[in-house]
Amino acid sequence: MFVGAGPAHGLFVGTVYDWAPETGRIVSWQASPTSLAKARQAPISDVPLSAMQEAHLRGFSRYAARGLDYARLVIGTGDEPGRCDIRTMSYVINSHLRRHKTYHSWFEYEDADNIVRHTIVEPADIEFVPIRQGNMTPTEWHQFVLSTPDPVEWDCFRFGIIQREDHFTIFAIVDHLHCDPTIIAGLYTEIVMNYRVLVAGRALVQAPPAASHDDFCIREQQHVSSLTLDSAQVRRWIEFAENNGGTLPDFPLPLGDLSQATGGDLVVDRLMDQDQTAEFESRCIAAGARVSGGLFACIALAQHELTGATTYYGLAPTDKRRSLAEFSTMGWFTGVVPFTVPVNPTSFEETARAAQASFDSNLDLANVSFNEILKLAPWLRAWGPNCTMVNYMDAGLPPFSATVASHMKDANVSIYCDPRDPAHLYFSVIRLFDEVSMWVNLPKNPIAKDSVTRYLQAMKSVLKRVADGRRANQAIELSG
Repeated sequence: MFVGAGPAHGLFVGTVYDWAPETGRIVSWQASPTSLAKARQAPISDVPLSAMQEAHLRGFSRYAARGLDYARLVIGTGDEPGRCDIRTMSYVINSHLRRHKTYHSWFEYEDADNIVRHTIVEPADIEFVPIRQGNMTPTEWHQFVLSTPDPVEWDCFRFGIIQREDHFTIFAIVDHLHCDPTIIAGLYTEIVMNYRVLVAGRALVQAPPAASHDDFCIREQQHVSSLTLDSAQVRRWIEFAENNGGTLPDFPLPLGDLSQATGGDLVVDRLMDQDQTAEFESRCIAAGARVSGGLFACIALAQHELTGATTYYGLAPTDKRRSLAEFSTMGWFTGVVPFTVPVNPTSFEETARAAQASFDSNLDLANVSFNEILKLAPWLRAWGPNCTMVNYMDAGLPPFSATVASHMKDANVSIYCDPRDPAHLYFSVIRLFDEVSMWVNLPKNPIAKDSVTRYLQAMKSVLKRVADGRRANQAIELSG
């Protein structure tokens, strides 16, 4: 389904099984045998994993032990006019891989408490070479995409093109271990723009050095090492979890039997058109909140309608990049913010103010992962597959805005989600060309599909009433 303003300007979101590319010549860039050998010989590094990388590798191993297939790939595509110059594309892909430190490491997983980082010392040892693929049926194509090496292999990322008569599609398939949502901006800014400059016969402008994801990991670990059970951030995380029954929040409706390897599904829906978005934003501002706080409030109000819960416990990922260099650096720089929303079912304004205040006051908790809290407070419980997160992205703000303005028109930009077993229920809310849409990664079973559909219906109903001005001092009715 397209989110945003339709095929010419919007963004297509689907699963890998929705990806049925037109017939064309397929070329993929994969690690050369020499590079693979160099990676295997890479020395052990004392740089710690980031909290998100550690959780990802633990999740992958935990799912594998249960016979489940962990969803892990982040996939983006876009069209470029003309015929791809393979030598030029090889140059820009290898420059990208050598420039960003995250691609230089791989992880030897012994057990959950023993994950060893190996790092390639010389970036020039990294070489991805073009490989001509044969014609593929849709099933073979899906198998090819999902055969990207797993996160305990160094080369858990691939790039490629599909050449047609007058244009080609460029694709990137990267394990989440090495990226977060800024992959959209980073890949297009660096690979596509550099390719365009070179094929036009112009010289590349010397880019400033990328920030080091290693430095980020070290900084993160130094902060965590300074914490004790008496630290304010630790106490606030514990209070959040204890108020929620001793762990992180689960989705409030049934999701079916998650012990079975049924794979993942995707639900995509438009929440608000342009007029509704403008009205909703004005209501948020009048309430003393931003759009994010208003959305969190509406999620809380929707949950109240469905379950009667008077308090909403939420989790939202946030970008922990802080410098201009980091905003142009590939890697997983994300943390998670817990927030609590007391629901006033007769006042959107009051609920939105509370949501915004809680989220803003807890932003610093993104610097501490819940895994670290569990080490200090072992009476708390680890989260399960019902755990729910809500991510809000505004494509009109940096770092996405420049990419949206310069690349998305007529570029057929698409995001494809990994259709395997999801680690948790994930709500992605995106504001694109002033329309607001949501896609939900969920388990593939009819119970989960029905529950998520009901939740989205309640969410849309609340949003519509807020945009229409029917929320303040009015009792909520699901049918309103």
